[in-house]
This record gives sequence, structure tokens and C-alpha cells, in this order.
Amino acid sequence: MIISLDESGTPFGDQIQDQVRGLVTTGLLARDQRLPSVRQLAGDLGVAPGTVAKAYRALESEGVLVTRIGSGTRVSANAAATPQIIITAAAQLAAAGKREGIDVDEAVRVLRAIWSS
Repeated sequence: MIISLDESGTPFGDQIQDQVRGLVTTGLLARDQRLPSVRQLAGDLGVAPGTVAKAYRALESEGVLVTRIGSGTRVSANAAATPQIIITAAAQLAAAGKREGIDVDEAVRVLRAIWSS
């Protein structure tokens, strides 16, 4: 699993949640795919196991992950990847925003305004 943490000030648990959610949304983590154990991911990322466990629990409460004793933590069967056309459009919006010097918050405001009209 490709997760990387940075020193941006965003708590590591939040970064883990956001990245796992993104991997599921983009289809890079498929339904029923097994995730690394809490200890393994914590070791890989250099964080406390409690940080990973808390992130996994939060994703479970959202319905993104399911943990079962004996079979580990997996992507929920109810988790759905976003259709490719939406991912492509989002990538194009992100690229255009970066080219024009617009930050993500402004891009989201524009998208919300267009969505509402």
C-alpha cells in the first residue's frame, strides 16, 4: 500500500485516513482487499501503532473498512470506487488549478458553485 506521511502539520492519523480513503475512491484499493496489519503499517510509516489503529477505526465507522478477527482489515464490500470519468475530470481540474495558481480550497468553492447552479 502506498502511503507517505509528511510534516505538514496535519496529524499523521488524518493523513493515513485521507490517503486510504483516496486509494479506495480511486480504485487502487479494491473491495475486499486486505490492508496491512496495524503493526506492519505503523512500522512501515514510523508511527505508533495506536495512530494507525485510530485511523483504521475511523475508516471503519465511515464504512470504508471492515475488520474481522482472523481475517484482518479489508476494504468494505460497500466501498465504491468513483467512476473513472469523475477521476479524470478531477485530475484535469487539479492540473488547471495548479497551472493558474489556484489552491484546492478555491477549486472546491468553484466546483460547489457550479454544482449548485
